Amino acid sequence: MATLKQENAVHSGRLPEHGPIAENGKEILLSLKNVDITFGKGEDAVRAVQDASFDIYKGETFSLVGESGSGKTTVGRAVIRVNPLAKGEIQYKGVRISGKIPHALDREVIRNIQMVFQDPAASLNERATVDYIISEGLYNFHLFENEADRVRKVEEMVAEVGLLPEHLTRYPHEFSGGQRQRIGIARAMVMEPELVVADEPISALDVSIRAQVLNLMKKFQEEKNLTYLFIAHDLSVVRFISDRIGVIYKGRIVEVAEAEELFNFPLHPYTHSLISAIPIPDPQLEKNKVLYTYDPSIHDYSQDKPEFVCIGYDHYIYGNKKEIAEYKAIREKGVPVKPITIREPGAPEEVHTIQDDETDKAAEEEFLIHPTHDTGSIWYMVISFFLPILGLIAALLFKKFRHTRNYKMCRKGAIAGFILIGVILLVFLLLLWRVVA
Repeated sequence: MATLKQENAVHSGRLPEHGPIAENGKEILLSLKNVDITFGKGEDAVRAVQDASFDIYKGETFSLVGESGSGKTTVGRAVIRVNPLAKGEIQYKGVRISGKIPHALDREVIRNIQMVFQDPAASLNERATVDYIISEGLYNFHLFENEADRVRKVEEMVAEVGLLPEHLTRYPHEFSGGQRQRIGIARAMVMEPELVVADEPISALDVSIRAQVLNLMKKFQEEKNLTYLFIAHDLSVVRFISDRIGVIYKGRIVEVAEAEELFNFPLHPYTHSLISAIPIPDPQLEKNKVLYTYDPSIHDYSQDKPEFVCIGYDHYIYGNKKEIAEYKAIREKGVPVKPITIREPGAPEEVHTIQDDETDKAAEEEFLIHPTHDTGSIWYMVISFFLPILGLIAALLFKKFRHTRNYKMCRKGAIAGFILIGVILLVFLLLLWRVVA
């Protein structure tokens, strides 16, 4: 049945309304099956992606993470048919879209799959106005009835991304990085796609702008039922925007799981190393944190060949039979794996390679409990010293909201302030007694 549907789509140049249904009951929008991508020929050939396989379900955000040069962008560009495949195939709604396909189907794929690029400056035509940049897809696919309809669609899209109608006559160099990325998002969204490949869309932006762009993308997803392939290397961001996460190392997918599942049970050593590298918002703890470094030589695949298999809980991992058995045993225990290791101050680094020390556990629990703004600034102590009553009230509030460091500083300052007031009162009473006597 699926084969017949695929043949009909290829011949008609039209994509089916729905994709195949997975065993978990979700609709598969995009599927990569044993994909290899190679650059160059002969001895100079570079195998950028090796045997990559994963599914993306309709309506979800699937994040692909890995270090620079791991093949994330190569996969994304293959999905939009820029990078050709050396092996395997990519299916969209069950229809093969990789390799040679009819022109009509190619146009359908282009309209349904759009991309938001990493560099908002390089991805926009500097000689074109914002109006033309956003309208280009509408012109190419004749997605408007008349000029008034085109203008209406463009102005509505510009408003949705937080820009003004007067911006349409300007050029990209007149905008900030965040505004340029909004233009790039508008250019993609005006096509009304079903799948958007977001290639590190916030990495080139200021930290203050990143949340705005992510919120904008989330808004479009909720309103238009979009599906995202989100390519990133910042796991601290990926955790909170993703439904599922795929980890890629040197072109090979090594682990795929739901976001919380992956962070609670990072079973593959490479995933473990990526999570351990997430910065801790506390200078002292970050200083004493032990980075877990991934060493590929720990795997012995000479006899027992590795496979990419599901170990349950919709958790896929790459390894040989022995490793898979170990991963399953860890997962079946149900005890979350804690990749962050905090070394006791003053202890040699080599002593702590795994988290089995009570001091480390206490320090990590403290890190997980403390809110981000619980800095313990000395100014809390200074203010509490001169205004001890206010400092005491602030200390009680900080204690209630578990700002332990701030609470301690306010308490110290308030106690010192009350002692000073007591000394001043005592001296005043002694002087008064001597005058009276």
